[in-house]
Amino acid sequence: MKVILTADVKGQGKKGDMINVSDGYARNFLLPKGLATEATKSAINEMKGKADAKAYREEKELEAAKELAAKIESVSVTIESKSGDNGKLFGSITSGDVADALKMQGHIVVDKKKIVLHDPIKSVGEYQLPVKVHAGVSATLKVTVK
Repeated sequence: MKVILTADVKGQGKKGDMINVSDGYARNFLLPKGLATEATKSAINEMKGKADAKAYREEKELEAAKELAAKIESVSVTIESKSGDNGKLFGSITSGDVADALKMQGHIVVDKKKIVLHDPIKSVGEYQLPVKVHAGVSATLKVTVK
């Protein structure tokens, strides 16, 4: 019997998959627990429609991420902080500070978790910080600390 899974089932498949299982397994386990629906023509068409909608949504998100990456590449951020004579900062610049400065100076909103900064910036200078905009899309942000 062909069924469409409505939830992830261990050993069978993931939500939205159409699988072929024995009649007893489908009637006694999958269907009563709501883990699957019978694969009728209307259910199959609905499944294909949902898959197409999901692919379209992901494509639009990827395009938006590429546009955001291009904006980030074109912007340079300057952060001013107090420092000592040798260029060492009093305190440090974190990814949150960089995200706030990007919002104020470039009018681009980026989550601080997407800015890759392994260690806080503790000295004056220019830095190239990678920003993970989307899975597979990243940009480099130029940050100047004065």
